[in-house]
Parts: sequence; C-alpha cells; structure tokens
Amino acid sequence: MNLQTVGTSPHRGGGFERVTGQQKYVADIKLPGMLESKLVTIDCAHAKILSIDTAEAKKVPGVRLVMTAADLPQPVPRFGPQVADRPVLADGEVKFHGEPVALVVAETLHAAEQAARLVHVQYEELPAAFTVSMALDPAAPLVMDPSLRPNDPLAKTNIFNEHHFGWGEIDESKADLVVENTYSFPMVTQFAIEPHAFIAAPDKDGIAVWSTIQHPYWLQKILAGLLKLPLSKVRVYAPDPGGGFGGKQHTKYEPALVFAAMKLGCPVRLVLTLEETFQAVRRTSCETHIRTGFTRDGRLVFQDIKAHYLLGAYVDIADRVVAKGSYAGAGPYNVPAVRILSKSILSHTPPATAFRGFGNPEVNWAVESNMDEAARLLGIDRLEIRLRNLAKKGDTFIPYDKPADGDWSQTVLKAAELIEWHKPLSPSRHRGIAVGIKLGPTTGLSYSLVRLLADGSVIVSCGTSDMGQGARTVVAQIAAEELGVPYDKVSVVMGDTATVPYDQQTSASRSTVLMGNSVLKACRAIHAQLKTRLAKVYKIDESEISVEHGRVALPDREYPIPELIKVALGKLGGEIIGVGEERKDAEQGHPLGGPACFYEFNCTAVEAEVDKSTGDVTITRYVTVSDVGTSINPLQVRMQDEGAAVQGLGHTLMEHYIFDEKGRIRNLGAADYRILTTMDLPKEFYSETVENADGPGPYGAKGMSEGALLCVSSAVASAVGDAIGTTIRDLPLTPERVWMALQAQK
Repeated sequence: MNLQTVGTSPHRGGGFERVTGQQKYVADIKLPGMLESKLVTIDCAHAKILSIDTAEAKKVPGVRLVMTAADLPQPVPRFGPQVADRPVLADGEVKFHGEPVALVVAETLHAAEQAARLVHVQYEELPAAFTVSMALDPAAPLVMDPSLRPNDPLAKTNIFNEHHFGWGEIDESKADLVVENTYSFPMVTQFAIEPHAFIAAPDKDGIAVWSTIQHPYWLQKILAGLLKLPLSKVRVYAPDPGGGFGGKQHTKYEPALVFAAMKLGCPVRLVLTLEETFQAVRRTSCETHIRTGFTRDGRLVFQDIKAHYLLGAYVDIADRVVAKGSYAGAGPYNVPAVRILSKSILSHTPPATAFRGFGNPEVNWAVESNMDEAARLLGIDRLEIRLRNLAKKGDTFIPYDKPADGDWSQTVLKAAELIEWHKPLSPSRHRGIAVGIKLGPTTGLSYSLVRLLADGSVIVSCGTSDMGQGARTVVAQIAAEELGVPYDKVSVVMGDTATVPYDQQTSASRSTVLMGNSVLKACRAIHAQLKTRLAKVYKIDESEISVEHGRVALPDREYPIPELIKVALGKLGGEIIGVGEERKDAEQGHPLGGPACFYEFNCTAVEAEVDKSTGDVTITRYVTVSDVGTSINPLQVRMQDEGAAVQGLGHTLMEHYIFDEKGRIRNLGAADYRILTTMDLPKEFYSETVENADGPGPYGAKGMSEGALLCVSSAVASAVGDAIGTTIRDLPLTPERVWMALQAQK
C-alpha cells in the first residue's frame, strides 16, 4: 500500500492553539448578558432536606435567581444515560457529598459565591453506605427509591444489577493448584486539566447549550426529553474539550443550567472548581474475589471471578461499565471454564462514570496478580506462564464472540525484549510484566460529510469530539490521503449539533475505526462522482477511469485529484460532496448488544526499585507495547499510550479518594489528592507498537488509547512483589502500604 499522508505524523490539528492558550474552551466563552452561577451543597453524604431558606441569598446585590427543586417542574425531572434516576437538583434528599441542593445565579461570580454561602439548608443527617460492605449490609439504607425500579427483584437492595458471564463447567479436581485471593481497586477521578463547564441560553423557540461534553448528541437527546422539545430545537455546542478520559461523556449539570436560563431568559454559565469536579465524576472502585485453577505446567483450568463495583448514588453509565469491563474479565487467555459474577452496587458516594479502560483495569488487577502468584507457586517464569495461555490469532477465547484479532504473542515478546526480561539485574532492581485486553465498541453509528472544493481544498464535517486524542488530525489525514490533497489544505469542523452530522459518541477508542471508516466512505463517494463527471468531460466510459489514494488514472495518463477538480466542475465551479456512514448494529441475544469491533491488547513491563526503609517505589524503566493494526499517526499513537501509562501509574502508586466516617471526601483538590508530576515519571520510557494491518479501520487500523492503561497496576505490582517477597492486593501501592507489607514479613 503506497500511502502518502497516512502513517506520517504531521502537525497536530488544534495543537498550536492548545499550547499557546489561544483555544477557546467553554469557560473562555462570553455571551452578551451572560450570568454566572454557583452550586449550593451541604457537608454531608446522606441527608433529608428539611428546608431551604434563600431569603438572605436573594438580598445579595446582583443575584437574579436562587433555584431549588421546588422551582422546577413537578415532579422534579430526572435523567441519566441508562436509567432516569438523577434529579436536576436534590429532591428532598441528598445522596452524596457534593450533590447540589440549589443553584444561585448572579451578575458576577463573586456575587453568586457570596449568595451561595447565605443559602441556609436545614437537614437531618441520615446513615450512609459508602463502601461495598456497608452497601451490601441487609440493614443498610437504600440508595435508590424502589419506586424507580418497578418489577425489579433487587429493588429493595443496593444491588442495581448483576451480570453473569462465562462458559464451561468449573471442576476443581482438574486443577493441580487453585489460587484464591481478594483484590481492591481504588476510587479515583479523571482529573482532566480543563474544568467542567456549561452554558445554557434561550435560542429563539429552543435552547442552546455549550458544554465540555464528549457526547453532544447524547446530551441533545436527554435535554430534548427533559424539555419536551424536538431535537431540532436543542443545539449543543461542544468545543474541543481539554481532556475527558470518560469523565465528560454524560450529562451532569446542563439540565439545571437550562432550566435557569429559560426562567431568566438569558445565558447562564457554570464552571466547576476542581473540588466540585472531584464530587461530580470518578471511576468505579471495585473489590474482586478470584479463584484461578492451574495445571502443574501452568495451564489455566478455570477462572471464577466475583467483582463488586461501587457505582455511587446514581447509575450514570456505570452499570454498562460493570458489564463491559467484566465480560472479558478472564483476560486474553484460552480458559476452558469461566464463571464471572459482577455486581453493580449503589452507594452514598459521587456517581461513577466512564473512565479510560471502562471497567477493565479493575478486574485485570486481580486476574494478572493471580497469574503472578501462580507462577511463583509453580516455579514458572512470569513471562512464560502468560505465553503458554495466551490466545492465538483466530482463537475464540470468548465463545460466541469475535476471535482474537491479533498475533498477541508478538506484543508480549517485544515488551519482554525491551525490558530485557532475561538479562540479569542488579540486586536492587526487579521486573514485572502483565497483559491486558479491552473490547472496542459493540455498537456504533458515525456519519460524516466531506466537501472537495473547486480549488482542491477539503472540509470534513463530523460529530466526533477531539479531547486531545487527535481525532481532528486523523480524519484530516484520511481525507488528505484519499483525495490527494496536502494535509494543510484539509479543514475539520466538529462540535455543533446544528452543523455537523450525527455521531453516536466519542468513547471506546472508536473514532479512528468508526468515524475513520465513515470519512473514508465519504471520500470514496467523491471518487465515484468524480469518475462520472470526468467520463462526461473526456467522453469515455467510467470503467476506463480509476481513482485510488488521491490519484485519477485515465486511459493514457494519471493525475492527482486536485489537478482535475476544476476540469470536473467546469465553469460553474462549486464542489463535490460525499456522505459517509459507518454502522454497527446491535445483535439480539448478545450480552453486550454485539461482539467487539476490535480488541485493544497491551503488554506492559516495568523495572523498579523499592526503598525498603521507606516503601517508596521508583520506576527505573517502563515499557508499553500495543497491538494497533496500523498507526495512522505514529506520534499520536505513542503519545496516547504514554498518556495512558502515566494515568495508570497514578492509580497504581498514589491516587485514591479518602472518606471520613460520615462518607465525606477528605482529599478534595490537587493539594490533598496526589497525581504524578514530572518528578514521579519513569527514568526510562519506551512506547512501541505491533502493526500487522489486521484491524477493521482505515488501512487496517484498530482503535487504541485505552489499552496501555489496562495492566499498569499488575505490571508494577509484579515488580514490587518480586522486590519485597510478598503480594500487595490493595491499590494504590503507596510508600506506607509497601512499608507495612515489609514490616508484616518481619
């Protein structure tokens, strides 16, 4: 395949604006007559609201509205991507620390903040369940009103849903070794650099909303339902977000802003503080009990997994996270018998939502750690035990699902080579290795519109969100490749539901595959029209013309497309428009709605030192290798994997929410919640790929960007365990936790 633009790394679309501060984020947008707002919360995880006194707040100069649930349509509207359980504002009861009970709108942010402090809320504190054990206690207070779950046998429990997956019959008698342990994964936040921000403004007979949203069309649908408006009357602007990682996928406070704007007849803006963001979005925490059976030579006999995911006060998209994250929980291995029971558990904590990896890192932490423990007990090399069980290309390692779509042993062996797995180490250094797999999208629908203009330049319109992952760059490269134009002559339009065609969502590493294929089809629709026009101009049959990779082959000569566009369009000029559609429909009977489009497979290997006097862990060498099919943009692929790795090191070594005895978060904000800085990065960092052009996307690409986060914790813990001679089963691996494990051995 003779590619010109694809496979190169041109300058990043929107990159200059990001690094120079010229990009306009939602918080930078100022509309005429716009008002500012502030949320009112109480310092409590669970409470009955007795009264809300807004009189003093309304006296503050500049205050225009103090809105509570009583000011909303009754019953208070509820929303959610999976189930409509979340009220626009707390309705009679606060269910997590940080849930807003009121919204203050004023002419300045200072006035809104001052007034918010003067809203007096009388409440009766109620018992709260903020851990798995507390939520599952039969005496625990119910988080969700049973009336919201009619005909649900679990309605009078805090278990929202149970997911049962697996195959084969588990027979312990066939195993020479059974490794059984319980592992815990912490509650962490996405910590995107850009704060969550929202603006709502009346728009003639409809509403316009600006949001830091990853799924503008999903937000449009929810708002139209709440307001009982046609979709055409709800316009969502979604400027490129400054990071998302799943935390900006779904509706949060946009409905409250919409009702306030409609009451006041003018634009209203809300920008969350970092502390408020911590209370708005997080990853599901998880407790996993796992029993793994092995033969003497290290072959897997069975996996028996019970995973308890903590959802929070409202479901959001987290039950889907639980299902998809645990479905492939047995890992990328050939396992004869698998039994997986995953539970979605409600709690009086901030609602969990999507987070890079979508539920898989939580279970992978347990599965891969158990593989390490088995290797130690059986006396088998940790690399070897994985290679013996790894699914080969074409293996149906998950029955009735997509077979293994890559030669994954290549990925593992490349990681082992880069970490120098078989080379002797100094006594102070230790290695670890782990693998991980995640399912790509199981359904999808992406439209695009590509316009080839008379001067040979191109405009691509699509609904994908570019959160920094580089979607603008990739779709521009595909259009440049197919239409034979320089990359710099392609403009990409995104982020406005009124001007760009529909895209289901930006998640599950889908954009390069689904939107990429859509853009590819739109370009090839242009090819077809170009052939028709040129056949007419040159008075030849269309069959005598071929168009491929930006070049037109006529019977006697060949030209780049831009050289013939004026000939094709004639004196009137104009443009040729192509529309692309990539659709993956749901499949009835499949537990996830359909098999995966592709798999994200990664192998991570680390070399580490442990200071046994303090428990401090230093990563001396870090290797991440992903199976990506084809790198449309190699530099962006490496950047995505490196970013995922650093994010994974965060929850592995330091990140976690801390709650007090009443369920209040005690480490809100950057000062008390640690993330990695440049001082914490690995001393050596290697990011590589395996490319066999065996993916379903353009030019054989697979989706990527989440895979490199899946097994970070397992790989680091593998090295730490090798260093200290014992296994730590609770994340993060803080110095205190490592030091205590060392003392316990003594």
